[in-house]
Amino acid sequence: MSKAAERRKAPLQTPSTYDGNAIRDLSGALNALLADTFALYMKTKNFHWHMSGPHFRDYHLLLDEQGDQIFAMTDPMAERVRKVGGITLHSIGEIARLQRVEDNDAAYVTPQDMLAELRDDNKDLVSRMREVHGLCDEHGDVATASLLENWMDETERRVWFLFEATREKHAP
Repeated sequence: MSKAAERRKAPLQTPSTYDGNAIRDLSGALNALLADTFALYMKTKNFHWHMSGPHFRDYHLLLDEQGDQIFAMTDPMAERVRKVGGITLHSIGEIARLQRVEDNDAAYVTPQDMLAELRDDNKDLVSRMREVHGLCDEHGDVATASLLENWMDETERRVWFLFEATREKHAP
């Protein structure tokens, strides 16, 4: 067998300081989180593209900004999977199998329902990030934990903005 053929057959392995269980646990959790992040990005852009009504411009711009922020998490998240020694997502199909964020394919969704749904999805994402953070603590993965802390802060900010945009009456 030629050296090129041997390289093609060799598994994609990254040297890691983590044991096999940590690699499996961390990569699995991060890949599920990455699938959720891609699904939330697509839903945010869906609602951005299909926004309507008297607050169109404000909401359209808000969701564009939030979509950019969500998408910006994807590459560092996938690269973190590789850095710990795992294999990351390969396809839209894999994302669909792993995602926990529900798609919304409705022909029409009211602006308030769009924002409320994204608010709840972002809240759920923060909860999942906290779970992965706990797993990082178990395995001593401070680098992933640090990334998650920043992403949790950004996600909580999105929840706050979406909450305020959906609030019907403000307290005195």
